[in-house]
Amino acid sequence: MGNKDIISKEIFQRLVRDFATYLFRLSVTNVEMLDTEQHRIEDRRADLVARVTAADNEVYLLHIEIQNYNDSLMPQRMLRYLSDLLFAYPVLPIKQYLVYIGKEPLRMADGLDLEQIHYRYHVIDMHQVDCCDLLRQDSPDAWVMAVLCDFKDRPPRSVIHEILTRLVDLLRDAPPRLREYVEILEILSTNRDLNLNIEEELEMLTIDLEKLPSYRIGERRGLEKGLEQGLEQGLEQGLEQGLERGLKRGLEQGLDKGAREKALAIAVELLGIGMAPQQISMITELPLEDIQVLKKGKLDA
Repeated sequence: MGNKDIISKEIFQRLVRDFATYLFRLSVTNVEMLDTEQHRIEDRRADLVARVTAADNEVYLLHIEIQNYNDSLMPQRMLRYLSDLLFAYPVLPIKQYLVYIGKEPLRMADGLDLEQIHYRYHVIDMHQVDCCDLLRQDSPDAWVMAVLCDFKDRPPRSVIHEILTRLVDLLRDAPPRLREYVEILEILSTNRDLNLNIEEELEMLTIDLEKLPSYRIGERRGLEKGLEQGLEQGLEQGLEQGLERGLKRGLEQGLDKGAREKALAIAVELLGIGMAPQQISMITELPLEDIQVLKKGKLDA
């Protein structure tokens, strides 16, 4: 599931809760991600293990595997994961789910029947889940989960565009939450191998800058701060070079600084929702170098 080292624990917690709620029909109230470095999990990209608390206060381990191709040895792999978890957490019950999102029809078994063991786990075939069922939900969590479902005759780009449009309309005033859902959408679409650039799709959406709270707040605060700093500098210079000249220069610097503060506030907001630095530079008229440094968190706005 992508590079786990750069994906936040909060994102994984959200993914586990969404899988449990919308696909497995489990009532989960709390999710605690578990470190599985010591386990022999062969394909780390699609592995999620969490200690969850159900609505009835039952505590158990939830293990989720997302598989995008048919693996004839999948039952053996799942059994190995189970044995590793049983050694590490011998007291807790374990629920295992295999979520299949591949293009080919599902051909993997849901367990093993051997002379020594009868073993089963749950299999969810996303070919059997209509994306419209999740898109009809009044929840952004359900919307992003829809990217794993059957699109029927709809082109993938159309579904992605609908999901992003809904997210932007709902969360344009909450950029951190919007960024989180876009990251989840990127993770899930990558696992499905849709070959779509989510960032580029997001940039194609029309964004009304003046409706962003940071635009209005940044404009007001930037001007106020700029004027305050400019006047302060002007007064100091006025004491040395003359009050009239100092005030005039201070006001000019204040207005310039206020405009820059406003542009920086807008740039931070647009970076927060994933817009490309080149496009932000054109919108704010800030140097591209400043935008790139701001993206790295090194520019003192």
